[in-house]
Amino acid sequence: MNAAPTIRTAPRPRTGGRRPVPAEPPAAVAEFDGDLGCIAQARHRAAGFLNRARAEHGVAVSARALDLTRLVVSEMVTNACKYAPGPIRMDLRLTGARTEDPGIEISVRDSVPLPPVVRAAEPRRVGQHGLEIVLAVAESFEMRPEPPGKTITVRIALADGGDAGRGAGADRRCARTRRPAPRRRPRAAD
Repeated sequence: MNAAPTIRTAPRPRTGGRRPVPAEPPAAVAEFDGDLGCIAQARHRAAGFLNRARAEHGVAVSARALDLTRLVVSEMVTNACKYAPGPIRMDLRLTGARTEDPGIEISVRDSVPLPPVVRAAEPRRVGQHGLEIVLAVAESFEMRPEPPGKTITVRIALADGGDAGRGAGADRRCARTRRPAPRRRPRAAD
């Protein structure tokens, strides 16, 4: 079933003129039927979730974190579609939204209890690098068996500073978000 994601927030209590208590960090749940079209849907829902968190809750989300979230969601949901028949559930939850270390937890639940297999690096292999990619960019990775399948949860830092030390290009934004230098016309020779 392709249900729209839901954003859960705590109700704002009455404060009697005092400053309002901040709402709970947002969370979203989406369920998919497992067809290949759900990969793009999951990616768009995750991006929409982070954009709403930024706009409605003031959560700092770097462009790099948004790109990494899309990438990780794509890889996780692709693996679930490819290796597990049936429904897929994706949970998104902000962690540390009011701290200096905000992050997003992405959980994907599928119907197969077997853990994913990390393959040895093979430069000539085409495909099957998704888990390698997820492990390279995530702050944490956890696999929990939950009958009848499993849930895989990863955490991605939302601030640029939280990405330091994770590889040669960790301090740069993804190529897709970098803006090219403006083209300059050569001056005509006088």
